[in-house]
Amino acid sequence: MQQLSPSGHQAVEAAARRHGFSPQAALGLLESLCRGQGRMAQFNHPEFSGTGQWMRGGMTMVSDMFNQPLKARVAGLCDELARLLDSPPGLFLPPAPGPDAHAGDDDGGWWGPGLRAPDSTGAQGGLRYAYFAQARRLAIERQGRVTVHDTLDHRIGGFSQQQSHGSTVQFTSQHGPVDVARLPVVSAVPAGPATPAAPAEGMAPQSAAAPASEAPPDRPPEAPAAPPPPPAGPGLAHGADAVAMIEKLADLHSRGLLTAQEFSAKKAELLARL
Repeated sequence: MQQLSPSGHQAVEAAARRHGFSPQAALGLLESLCRGQGRMAQFNHPEFSGTGQWMRGGMTMVSDMFNQPLKARVAGLCDELARLLDSPPGLFLPPAPGPDAHAGDDDGGWWGPGLRAPDSTGAQGGLRYAYFAQARRLAIERQGRVTVHDTLDHRIGGFSQQQSHGSTVQFTSQHGPVDVARLPVVSAVPAGPATPAAPAEGMAPQSAAAPASEAPPDRPPEAPAAPPPPPAGPGLAHGADAVAMIEKLADLHSRGLLTAQEFSAKKAELLARL
């Protein structure tokens, strides 16, 4: 999680006081919410009676399952912190610049000049990416061509490459799966020589990119055939699908169509696949 700004600390501490928890407990919960893109959280803290889970849409579970006042306070704190994550920039401090703001990653990265050290990088199939949270930019290098996109209000949490519909690229944000093709393009230029970015955790090593000279300069080259993705559970190709399924199960449970035991068993199975 990025470092909170002074105003961010004040907002989190105020939310903790309103719901009767310590700032330390609220900070731990905020970190869990960041990992879940503001849509879900798994936590473990004595003030929350140990382990528990929260999901946007109304599902809250605590170990002390019959303590309804505690459950309501935890749900209220989760809701308020999730809204803070959806608020305009200012909750977190920007990444600290290097000793020379005009050297290093600002000019030497494969993503081109004007962007400093990325918040995350990775590679999958025949492409690699670099995400710059503060600048709201996403650079994708594919077949010797770098395209920089404006990420708008999305907080990117993961990537996937679809083998259908022209081998499109998707990412996961707090709004769910989004096609990269829907983002505005800031620039598109041939890639310069650079050391390949290290694959992100859980992603396949990057394939060697074809030289830029092999593709016409006025259009991106066709995408190479990528190996099929590893098999996943039925209908659960991505973590976002598991989250959506749990939300549906929670709705069925609240309407009395699933027993508590059936809901807990299925939810545990889905969470294990995230």
